Amino acid sequence: MSTRGTRVPSVAVVGAGPRGAGIVERLIANCAGSPPGQHLHIDVIDPFPAGAGRVWRTDQSPLMLMNVAARNVTMFTDESVRCDGPIRPGPTLQEWAGAVGGPVNIAEGWGFADRATHGRYLSWAIERVIAERPESVTVTVRETTAERACRRPDGTQELWLSGGSEPLTPDVLVLAIGHLGTELSKEERVLTGFAERHGLFYMPPSYTAEADFSRLPPGEHVAVCGMGLGFIDLMMLLTEGRGGRFESTGDGRLRYLASGREPVLHVGSRRGVPYRAKLDHSLVGPPPPLPRFFAAADIGLRCADRARLDFYTDLWPFVAKEVAWAYYHELFHAVPERTAIGWDRFATAFAALSWDDPAMSELIERSVPNPAHRFDFATLDAPLAGVRSESLDEIHDHVLRHVTADVDRMTSPDFSAELGAYLGMLSVHAQLAEVVASGKVAARPYIEDLRGWWFRFFEYASSGPPSGRLRKLLALAEAGIVRFMGAGIQVTTDDERGVFVVGSQSVEQSLTTTAYIDSRLPSPNLHTSDSPLLSSLVEDRAACSEMLTDANGYVHESGLLRVADDDFRILDCHGVPQPDRFALGPYTSVRHFATFARPRANALSFRQNDVLARSILRHLGIT
Repeated sequence: MSTRGTRVPSVAVVGAGPRGAGIVERLIANCAGSPPGQHLHIDVIDPFPAGAGRVWRTDQSPLMLMNVAARNVTMFTDESVRCDGPIRPGPTLQEWAGAVGGPVNIAEGWGFADRATHGRYLSWAIERVIAERPESVTVTVRETTAERACRRPDGTQELWLSGGSEPLTPDVLVLAIGHLGTELSKEERVLTGFAERHGLFYMPPSYTAEADFSRLPPGEHVAVCGMGLGFIDLMMLLTEGRGGRFESTGDGRLRYLASGREPVLHVGSRRGVPYRAKLDHSLVGPPPPLPRFFAAADIGLRCADRARLDFYTDLWPFVAKEVAWAYYHELFHAVPERTAIGWDRFATAFAALSWDDPAMSELIERSVPNPAHRFDFATLDAPLAGVRSESLDEIHDHVLRHVTADVDRMTSPDFSAELGAYLGMLSVHAQLAEVVASGKVAARPYIEDLRGWWFRFFEYASSGPPSGRLRKLLALAEAGIVRFMGAGIQVTTDDERGVFVVGSQSVEQSLTTTAYIDSRLPSPNLHTSDSPLLSSLVEDRAACSEMLTDANGYVHESGLLRVADDDFRILDCHGVPQPDRFALGPYTSVRHFATFARPRANALSFRQNDVLARSILRHLGIT
């Protein structure tokens, strides 16, 4: 609005998706009890509708589902949230949809809403927050793009918006930008040029819901790299989105009735199998007591004399033991007939042993006779390890059997121990956030082991699609619309023949295609982002990429926007926090970035938003 002291203090929040909306909510909530005469103006800036933002916009296909059940998503704080600001309760997505927003799509699992419905919830939430603001707070929502931030000679900020003749002059700038587009990498530019020369179809990493597949004709053979959630979206748009339909066979399976307009998708990935399905059942036994062996406070005490922590030496033995504990807690209580001793005896022996002690393996083998009922990290993480098929048909059938068995396991109450393991992973993930926030995890293990292996494993094992999506994948595989290629997929080019060549580590044969889709999401990177605002900050040396080093000479530039760990202030090129610029989002260096806020779970995103909002208000002198 202008320089502080002459006019109303102002905050510009760039990005109005869930994170931006959450920050606005915390700013308003923390202003509710401010002394009389203290005012605040908030500008909310996003080219997409406020609340929904880009990812959850309400005009996208209803085939695009969330991968989190509606009951597990909320935009409102509750009694579990440990923060300094006031608690402002409100409905979960499921409660809102049942009351005012229309039915949640419950056809595919336990109440998974389509993304457009979630977008309507998010828009409703921010509208409610703004409507209930105190009189001392004003809000202007600007559906446009923030293009440049700079400083005047006196140090005040200018924020230039697309199409604006005059800049905003906020006292505080907050970047809450969500998922951004990226410029093509060198390899992607080469592939684009190859496709253009030979009249082929190539799509680099992108957001599937926004992609244009109209150039893919019926029956075209397409190489697809990546089997995560982007692939599931792609699969739905190119099958059911083209007029095909699924029908039940009466035995819990599905059959696909093709429209004749579908391409053929030859898909593989690093692991070679899709993310595991969301669980469709509840615990049979009592909830496992968590955390039990991996609590951040205990790790801090145990490693108090260590300047730096290593993942596999200092953390993994307790991470693994925690997840296994939760799995066996449910197995012993739910299906004791699969065990050879009682729970109390097992639990006492388990607690006394370290994870890497050979006696631990002996205890588990002796107590759970059938290997199929034991929890095996290695097999879960690399289900196709050692598999080498002679033909494409053979590897396709192998993966088909694996996915069928995995879906059955994840959806049958007979295997509720999988839910125990899932709860263990959630607990570990939350505790790791606290450990990482301490700053004691060394650079190399943080990048290679935590951000690298653990986060990939956690996403694969716990953040997959609703089970109905994988049942549809199986139906498409049986109908010949999807063909599995296995693990370690590689797509190369053949200039002489003008085709893509597709192979994998799992099969001796390769095949050629005339289309290639990289279904992985773009990785956030400050240097390749398509955001003009971020580029302007980098050009002015007011922002820099995170650089991680350790005493052994390890150096890693993450490409993430460097922010202060304690209050999320943006650091300039000298590492100095800027008192009036903040950032939160997947493109920042925040060591543990939170996504969905789960109700009654002391959600990290709420705590982060509250810390940021209160830091802003202190800077503005609003208390």
